[in-house]
Amino acid sequence: MSEAKIPLAGVIGSPVAHSRSPRVHRHWLNTYGLQGYYIPMDVASKDLEQVIRTLPDMGFVGANVTIPHKEAVMSIADQITDRATLIGAANTLIFRPDGKIHADNTDGYGFITNLQQGAPDWDAKAGPAVVLGAGGAARAVVASLVEAGAPEILLTNRTRGRAEQLREDFGQRIKVVDWVQAGNLFEGANLVVNTTSLGMVGKPELRVPLDGLEPGTLVTDLIYAPLQTRLLRIAEEVGCQTVDGLGMLLHQAVPGFERWFGQRPDVDNATRAAALR
Repeated sequence: MSEAKIPLAGVIGSPVAHSRSPRVHRHWLNTYGLQGYYIPMDVASKDLEQVIRTLPDMGFVGANVTIPHKEAVMSIADQITDRATLIGAANTLIFRPDGKIHADNTDGYGFITNLQQGAPDWDAKAGPAVVLGAGGAARAVVASLVEAGAPEILLTNRTRGRAEQLREDFGQRIKVVDWVQAGNLFEGANLVVNTTSLGMVGKPELRVPLDGLEPGTLVTDLIYAPLQTRLLRIAEEVGCQTVDGLGMLLHQAVPGFERWFGQRPDVDNATRAAALR
């Protein structure tokens, strides 16, 4: 009787050395005493399809996909979930026993679950959401807010055309506002989300006026380096509820880990510590 193969998974991107995903998955594998390995794979765009098609033969059961390959994998996969189709990108691949490559996007799930864990009393239906940015991450956020029942999503981006495209794709609940007006959107907001890279280590600060923030509004930033961005620090001083961006990274990893290794992991303080180590 042949021994069962040890399942392999990993994250595909370029660059990928900075990714915290290997730490998180290794922590879960150790915590639950599971056999398996999760490794970072720096793959150039020109090699992407060849690498993905080779991985199952090497014992890989799946992979996460990060920048810049999230859109490109859509044309390689055999089966794509509705939410990945709607977002236009995939971050989780499952290599099925029948040889088919299944693509999903768990970013929106990770985003909403992070808010529910960090602010259990928050209700998406309670008022308008303000979303800063209109890139790939914003698409996942908007999709999840529409699904959660947000009555209105005020969307603003430095390039208005990208925001208009999101309204076209996601419907009438999206209202596009010019970037210069962003600071005027916070009054009466139920939620404020920064999906841009502004405020990240090595990037310019988010220069949107924040004096319109109101106590009680939930404010979250998808950036987790630094863990407390200027937006979150000022929001906290005002009396807003705040949720940092690390939890989204952790929660989006849960469905993939469960499919690949057969155990649904908990996102707890030990998981956060492993990611930040």
